[in-house]
Amino acid sequence: MEKHYVKVKQIEKVTHDTLRVVTEKPEGYTFKPGQATEMAINKNGWQKERRPFTFTSLPHQKDLEFVIKTYPEHDGATDKLLDVTKGDELIVHEVFGAITYKGEGVFIAGGAGVTPFIAILRDLKEKNKVGNNKLIFANKTKKDIILKEEFEELLGENFINILSDEKTGEYAHGMVTEDFLKRHMGDTNRYFYLCGPPPMIEAVQKDLQNLGVDKNKIVTEEFE
Repeated sequence: MEKHYVKVKQIEKVTHDTLRVVTEKPEGYTFKPGQATEMAINKNGWQKERRPFTFTSLPHQKDLEFVIKTYPEHDGATDKLLDVTKGDELIVHEVFGAITYKGEGVFIAGGAGVTPFIAILRDLKEKNKVGNNKLIFANKTKKDIILKEEFEELLGENFINILSDEKTGEYAHGMVTEDFLKRHMGDTNRYFYLCGPPPMIEAVQKDLQNLGVDKNKIVTEEFE
Protein backbone atom coordinates (compact mmCIF):
# COMPACT_ATOMS: atom_id res chain seq x y z
CA MET A 1 0.00 0.00 0.00
CA GLU A 2 1.42 3.33 -1.10
CA LYS A 3 2.12 5.69 1.81
CA HIS A 4 4.12 8.92 1.98
CA TYR A 5 4.88 11.20 4.93
CA VAL A 6 4.86 14.85 3.90
CA LYS A 7 5.51 18.00 5.92
CA VAL A 8 3.03 20.88 5.91
CA LYS A 9 4.71 23.94 4.35
CA GLN A 10 1.76 26.33 4.56
CA ILE A 11 -1.77 26.30 5.98
CA GLU A 12 -4.29 29.14 5.85
CA LYS A 13 -8.01 29.84 5.66
CA VAL A 14 -9.53 30.72 2.28
CA THR A 15 -13.12 31.00 3.59
CA HIS A 16 -14.57 30.90 7.11
CA ASP A 17 -14.48 27.08 7.08
CA THR A 18 -12.13 26.15 4.21
CA LEU A 19 -8.37 25.61 4.44
CA ARG A 20 -5.60 25.80 1.87
CA VAL A 21 -2.95 23.23 2.80
CA VAL A 22 0.42 23.09 1.00
CA THR A 23 2.72 20.11 1.62
CA GLU A 24 5.91 18.60 0.32
CA LYS A 25 5.49 16.38 -2.73
CA PRO A 26 6.92 12.84 -2.69
CA GLU A 27 9.42 12.10 -5.42
CA GLY A 28 7.79 10.50 -8.46
CA TYR A 29 4.27 11.14 -7.16
CA THR A 30 1.96 11.84 -10.12
CA PHE A 31 -1.71 12.52 -10.71
CA LYS A 32 -4.06 14.11 -13.26
CA PRO A 33 -5.92 17.38 -12.60
CA GLY A 34 -9.19 16.42 -10.90
CA GLN A 35 -7.80 13.39 -9.07
CA ALA A 36 -7.50 12.87 -5.31
CA THR A 37 -5.78 10.90 -2.58
CA GLU A 38 -6.63 9.72 0.90
CA MET A 39 -4.84 11.67 3.61
CA ALA A 40 -4.34 11.24 7.34
CA ILE A 41 -2.66 13.30 10.06
CA ASN A 42 0.54 11.82 11.48
CA LYS A 43 -0.42 12.30 15.13
CA ASN A 44 -1.30 9.72 17.78
CA GLY A 45 -4.74 8.26 17.17
CA TRP A 46 -5.15 9.85 13.73
CA GLN A 47 -2.73 7.95 11.45
CA LYS A 48 -5.43 5.51 10.28
CA GLU A 49 -8.19 8.11 9.98
CA ARG A 50 -7.93 8.55 6.20
CA ARG A 51 -10.13 10.98 4.29
CA PRO A 52 -10.31 11.71 0.54
CA PHE A 53 -9.01 15.11 -0.62
CA THR A 54 -8.53 16.45 -4.14
CA PHE A 55 -5.27 17.91 -5.38
CA THR A 56 -5.72 21.58 -6.27
CA SER A 57 -2.08 21.94 -7.32
CA LEU A 58 -1.03 20.91 -10.82
CA PRO A 59 1.00 17.76 -11.54
CA HIS A 60 4.19 19.62 -12.56
CA GLN A 61 4.31 21.86 -9.47
CA LYS A 62 6.88 21.10 -6.79
CA ASP A 63 4.42 21.07 -3.87
CA LEU A 64 1.04 19.47 -3.25
CA GLU A 65 -1.90 21.76 -2.52
CA PHE A 66 -5.32 20.87 -1.15
CA VAL A 67 -8.36 23.09 -0.58
CA ILE A 68 -10.31 21.45 2.24
CA LYS A 69 -13.69 22.30 3.73
CA THR A 70 -13.78 21.68 7.48
CA TYR A 71 -16.80 20.63 9.51
CA PRO A 72 -16.14 21.60 13.15
CA GLU A 73 -19.51 20.19 14.23
CA HIS A 74 -18.46 16.70 13.06
CA ASP A 75 -15.46 16.46 15.43
CA GLY A 76 -13.60 14.16 12.99
CA ALA A 77 -10.37 13.91 11.00
CA THR A 78 -11.20 16.83 8.71
CA ASP A 79 -11.98 19.04 11.71
CA LYS A 80 -8.64 17.94 13.26
CA LEU A 81 -6.88 19.71 10.37
CA LEU A 82 -7.80 22.98 12.11
CA ASP A 83 -5.16 22.06 14.72
CA VAL A 84 -2.46 21.28 12.13
CA THR A 85 0.34 23.84 11.79
CA LYS A 86 3.34 24.38 9.54
CA GLY A 87 5.93 21.62 10.09
CA ASP A 88 3.38 18.95 11.08
CA GLU A 89 3.27 15.75 9.03
CA LEU A 90 0.44 14.37 6.92
CA ILE A 91 0.26 10.93 5.30
CA VAL A 92 -0.80 10.71 1.64
CA HIS A 93 -1.73 7.47 -0.11
CA GLU A 94 -2.59 6.23 -3.62
CA VAL A 95 -4.03 8.53 -6.26
CA PHE A 96 -7.62 7.93 -7.43
CA GLY A 97 -10.53 9.78 -9.00
CA ALA A 98 -13.03 9.50 -11.83
CA ILE A 99 -13.14 13.14 -12.87
CA THR A 100 -10.63 14.14 -15.53
CA TYR A 101 -11.11 16.61 -18.36
CA LYS A 102 -12.57 15.12 -21.53
CA GLY A 103 -13.57 18.26 -23.42
CA GLU A 104 -15.32 21.60 -23.17
CA GLY A 105 -18.48 21.70 -21.12
CA VAL A 106 -20.26 22.66 -17.93
CA PHE A 107 -18.89 21.96 -14.45
CA ILE A 108 -21.63 21.67 -11.80
CA ALA A 109 -20.49 21.65 -8.18
CA GLY A 110 -22.09 21.62 -4.76
CA GLY A 111 -19.97 23.10 -1.95
CA ALA A 112 -16.67 21.27 -1.49
CA GLY A 113 -17.48 19.31 -4.65
CA VAL A 114 -15.81 22.14 -6.55
CA THR A 115 -12.31 20.96 -5.56
CA PRO A 116 -11.67 18.61 -8.55
CA PHE A 117 -12.63 21.46 -10.86
CA ILE A 118 -10.08 23.85 -9.33
CA ALA A 119 -7.11 21.90 -10.70
CA ILE A 120 -8.84 21.17 -14.03
CA LEU A 121 -9.64 24.85 -14.64
CA ARG A 122 -6.19 26.00 -13.47
CA ASP A 123 -4.64 23.50 -15.87
CA LEU A 124 -6.79 24.79 -18.75
CA LYS A 125 -5.85 28.37 -17.90
CA GLU A 126 -2.15 27.48 -17.95
CA LYS A 127 -2.62 25.88 -21.39
CA ASN A 128 -4.71 28.86 -22.58
CA LYS A 129 -7.63 26.47 -23.22
CA VAL A 130 -10.35 27.70 -20.85
CA GLY A 131 -12.51 28.40 -23.92
CA ASN A 132 -16.24 28.42 -23.24
CA ASN A 133 -16.13 26.15 -20.18
CA LYS A 134 -18.69 27.11 -17.57
CA LEU A 135 -18.98 26.56 -13.80
CA ILE A 136 -22.33 26.37 -12.00
CA PHE A 137 -21.56 26.51 -8.28
CA ALA A 138 -24.19 25.81 -5.60
CA ASN A 139 -23.59 26.95 -2.02
CA LYS A 140 -25.60 27.80 1.08
CA THR A 141 -24.44 31.41 1.43
CA LYS A 142 -22.14 33.90 -0.29
CA LYS A 143 -19.41 33.42 2.34
CA ASP A 144 -19.26 29.71 1.43
CA ILE A 145 -18.11 30.38 -2.16
CA ILE A 146 -14.60 28.91 -2.41
CA LEU A 147 -12.02 30.86 -4.50
CA LYS A 148 -14.68 33.29 -5.71
CA GLU A 149 -12.23 35.88 -7.07
CA GLU A 150 -10.12 33.27 -8.87
CA PHE A 151 -13.15 31.77 -10.61
CA GLU A 152 -14.44 35.23 -11.56
CA GLU A 153 -11.10 36.05 -13.17
CA LEU A 154 -10.86 32.64 -14.87
CA LEU A 155 -14.40 32.38 -16.22
CA GLY A 156 -16.00 35.83 -16.18
CA GLU A 157 -19.72 35.54 -16.92
CA ASN A 158 -19.33 31.76 -17.26
CA PHE A 159 -19.06 31.57 -13.45
CA ILE A 160 -22.65 31.11 -12.27
CA ASN A 161 -23.55 30.96 -8.59
CA ILE A 162 -26.72 29.87 -6.82
CA LEU A 163 -27.33 30.11 -3.06
CA SER A 164 -29.83 27.94 -1.18
CA ASP A 165 -29.90 29.73 2.21
CA GLU A 166 -29.30 33.38 1.38
CA LYS A 167 -30.97 35.89 -0.92
CA THR A 168 -28.71 38.50 -2.50
CA GLY A 169 -29.25 40.76 -5.46
CA GLU A 170 -26.07 39.32 -6.93
CA TYR A 171 -26.82 35.59 -7.31
CA ALA A 172 -29.70 33.25 -8.01
CA HIS A 173 -31.50 31.79 -4.99
CA GLY A 174 -32.66 28.19 -4.59
CA MET A 175 -31.48 24.81 -5.84
CA VAL A 176 -30.01 23.60 -9.14
CA THR A 177 -33.27 22.54 -10.78
CA GLU A 178 -34.06 21.38 -14.30
CA ASP A 179 -35.35 24.87 -15.12
CA PHE A 180 -32.19 26.51 -13.76
CA LEU A 181 -30.03 24.14 -15.83
CA LYS A 182 -32.07 24.84 -18.95
CA ARG A 183 -31.45 28.59 -18.53
CA HIS A 184 -27.70 28.30 -18.00
CA MET A 185 -26.29 25.13 -19.60
CA GLY A 186 -26.33 26.13 -23.27
CA ASP A 187 -25.73 23.41 -25.85
CA THR A 188 -26.64 19.89 -24.64
CA ASN A 189 -24.02 18.27 -26.88
CA ARG A 190 -21.08 18.88 -24.56
CA TYR A 191 -19.62 17.37 -21.41
CA PHE A 192 -21.21 17.87 -17.99
CA TYR A 193 -18.95 17.34 -14.97
CA LEU A 194 -20.75 16.84 -11.66
CA CYS A 195 -19.33 16.72 -8.14
CA GLY A 196 -21.14 17.24 -4.86
CA PRO A 197 -23.37 15.55 -2.28
CA PRO A 198 -24.99 12.35 -3.67
CA PRO A 199 -28.63 13.60 -3.53
CA MET A 200 -27.68 16.69 -5.56
CA ILE A 201 -25.67 14.71 -8.11
CA GLU A 202 -28.45 12.15 -8.60
CA ALA A 203 -31.04 14.90 -9.10
CA VAL A 204 -28.87 16.91 -11.53
CA GLN A 205 -27.98 13.79 -13.50
CA LYS A 206 -31.66 12.98 -13.92
CA ASP A 207 -32.46 16.58 -14.91
CA LEU A 208 -29.68 16.65 -17.52
CA GLN A 209 -30.95 13.43 -19.10
CA ASN A 210 -34.50 14.88 -19.13
CA LEU A 211 -33.04 17.85 -21.02
CA GLY A 212 -31.56 15.56 -23.66
CA VAL A 213 -27.96 15.17 -22.49
CA ASP A 214 -26.40 11.81 -23.47
CA LYS A 215 -25.54 9.93 -20.25
CA ASN A 216 -22.11 9.18 -21.75
CA LYS A 217 -21.44 12.93 -21.67
CA ILE A 218 -22.06 13.11 -17.90
CA VAL A 219 -18.91 12.67 -15.78
CA THR A 220 -19.61 12.26 -12.04
CA GLU A 221 -17.91 11.98 -8.69
CA GLU A 222 -19.87 11.89 -5.46
CA PHE A 223 -18.62 12.68 -1.99
CA GLU A 224 -20.23 12.22 1.40
